[in-house]
Amino acid sequence: MSKVTIQGDASGTGIFTIASPNSNTDRTLVLPDEAGTVMTTSSAISRANLPAGSVLQVQSFTSTTPATHSGGWADMGDMSVSITPYYSTSKILIIASLHTEMDGSNLGSTRIDRNGTVIGSGSGGAHRVWLSQGYSGANGTNSGVQYLDSPATTSALTYKLQWWVNSGTAYLNRGVNTTLYNDTSTITVWEIAG
Repeated sequence: MSKVTIQGDASGTGIFTIASPNSNTDRTLVLPDEAGTVMTTSSAISRANLPAGSVLQVQSFTSTTPATHSGGWADMGDMSVSITPYYSTSKILIIASLHTEMDGSNLGSTRIDRNGTVIGSGSGGAHRVWLSQGYSGANGTNSGVQYLDSPATTSALTYKLQWWVNSGTAYLNRGVNTTLYNDTSTITVWEIAG
């Protein structure tokens, strides 16, 4: 039969009391068959012990800087954010909320670049296609980009957005005919335990 030993600390002088609750019901406390330290309300759980799906860290960047673009793929203003994963088994969730406008009845596309490599794009090379409404300078639209990446590394990662337009000019965080009423765009990345 196994035994339970309560061992004091030779250096301490305090008295620790194990007190029973005010109850008329018999209870049995079964100790786990492993070594460890009892957790308390002030205990911190290490990242390594968090279950899969837990958020390990969040990095975010909000842009208030207006930008314009015409033509082929290029970086979308200053829309980028960096993160260094704690574990190579982690996944990185990228979510961006964008305010874009276009002159004329044109279309634009957005994609995600990770350290120089395009990720999560469709067969046409884009991750998200957005259309102007063709209202002669009042073509505002809110578009979003979302992708769950598996970079398999603990090295620093920079996620940035890129854009492309088929014709005319695209605008970020501003209107076509004015910069008096600027908007904001945000890109956020979550490290998710694998």
